[in-house]
Amino acid sequence: MPASLPSVRERARVLLQGICHVCNVCDGRRCPTGVPGMGGTGTGASFRNNLSALAAWQVNLRVLHDRKDQDLSRKLFDQKLTFPILGAAVAGARVNFQGRLGEEELARAFVLGAAEAGSLSFTGDGPIPELMDAGLAAIKAAGGRGIPVIKPREDGEIVNLIRRAEDAGAPAVAIDVDAAGLVNMVRAGQLVEPKTVEQVAGLAAATNLPLILKGIMTVADAEAAVAGGAAAIVVSNHGGRALDHTPGTAAVLPEIAAAVGDKITVLADGGVRSGVDVLKMLALGARAVLVGRPLAIAAVGGGIAGVRHQLEVLADDLAVAMRLTGCGDLGDIGPGVLRQVWQNNYPGRDKNFVL
Repeated sequence: MPASLPSVRERARVLLQGICHVCNVCDGRRCPTGVPGMGGTGTGASFRNNLSALAAWQVNLRVLHDRKDQDLSRKLFDQKLTFPILGAAVAGARVNFQGRLGEEELARAFVLGAAEAGSLSFTGDGPIPELMDAGLAAIKAAGGRGIPVIKPREDGEIVNLIRRAEDAGAPAVAIDVDAAGLVNMVRAGQLVEPKTVEQVAGLAAATNLPLILKGIMTVADAEAAVAGGAAAIVVSNHGGRALDHTPGTAAVLPEIAAAVGDKITVLADGGVRSGVDVLKMLALGARAVLVGRPLAIAAVGGGIAGVRHQLEVLADDLAVAMRLTGCGDLGDIGPGVLRQVWQNNYPGRDKNFVL
């Protein structure tokens, strides 16, 4: 186990020199934009909007209550999780990290680090087979404690990759439908495309694994996911790397959860940097939360142990936030723990959700 999270981050800062500043506040303002790199696309507005959308919510401090013991556990896709914080799909080490961390090393850090912490991680896909291969190998090594994310490729190719996910023992499989226009795939001549409800239904019917659609940012797409038979969605703007000037995920999550939260499992990512951020996403309607960039930095600076340590720090922070908002278990977390700061920044939000 690394001596401390600051030491892990300092090592990552040295290894990622010229790629990532490992800023104290990871908000995209100093990141080179686009691919390669870790910044957002275009102006970087979508990346920054994830942070500002979370900052638009404050938490209500409550300390006169009897909720003294915090239970963070949750069951998801038939897997018992110690806490509802998952590793997001981060891949492309050769390109985005300029080879300073190997693809297999990155995937193993995410998957095995999360598994050791009692959670799960998603793994990535991309224009070269090495990315998917590394993720599936890590999932197999972790006894199936990981979920592969497949690009929205041609349907037959997706089914072939689903079969490999099944062979690796994955408890679910995901498609990041918001990757339908990612420039690295296009430049490599890899077909990616938007999917119809009928296509989603065909893919869901092709496997007994729960099908997750990642990259849902509107009620219309969430309802289409339900109609197509998906088991879960991830409310996500691809970390701000798919389309410039999208809203932050915390801005659209309440209306999506209100529309489909009783019909499908709703997960979310985007800008989560602390356990308080996790609490906010859960209160806004997510069942669990994905974390990307902080774990990528932990993977570079500390490998498997670094990822585990970062996840445990987030979970400890969440437990404190729950205790100080009167929440004993995840079922206690709801809109009542939040107060909205910017009442008029996000037109179209569920007006009934404002506290």
